[in-house]
Amino acid sequence: MIGSTNVPIDLWQRAASFAARSHQGQLRKDGKTPYVAHPFRVAMTVRQLFDVDDVTVLCAALLHDVIEDTPADYDDLQEEFGAVVADMVACLTKDMRLPEPEREIEYDRRLATAPWKTRLIKLADVHDNLCDAAAGNKSIERAIEKAQRAIALAVDEPRLAGAVAAVKALIERTASSTC
Repeated sequence: MIGSTNVPIDLWQRAASFAARSHQGQLRKDGKTPYVAHPFRVAMTVRQLFDVDDVTVLCAALLHDVIEDTPADYDDLQEEFGAVVADMVACLTKDMRLPEPEREIEYDRRLATAPWKTRLIKLADVHDNLCDAAAGNKSIERAIEKAQRAIALAVDEPRLAGAVAAVKALIERTASSTC
């Protein structure tokens, strides 16, 4: 397990509450599931499937969509959770002011140079989105394409090998059945 040092243990609990409050009223694409289920599942994927217990990574996983999808901003996260968490979340945030093709290119460029722990969260994010696609809530082809992009941005980092393997295996299962 990969642990953290000198980080308050309750930080992830505060991040879970912050994520729940920030995403209140939002639903996943199925129109039924509260949106906050997604960041919670991403954090659980980081912890349980990828075996990472670093509190700052778990916090950033819980908060990974807050800047992009809610009124909260970088400064809010930095004040509440510190610069390390805020920086990871900012790196995982797409610039919605850009047209989609430019936005995706810029996002991939930023992730390619991001610390490995940030790319780990992205792998957990695409893993959860693949599970949603397999359940019929999203386009499987688009989810697979995004997962393959995340894998391409992670293959150069040995510490991400297990997460990459898990996402690759899920792509194979998703392409042929369900999650």
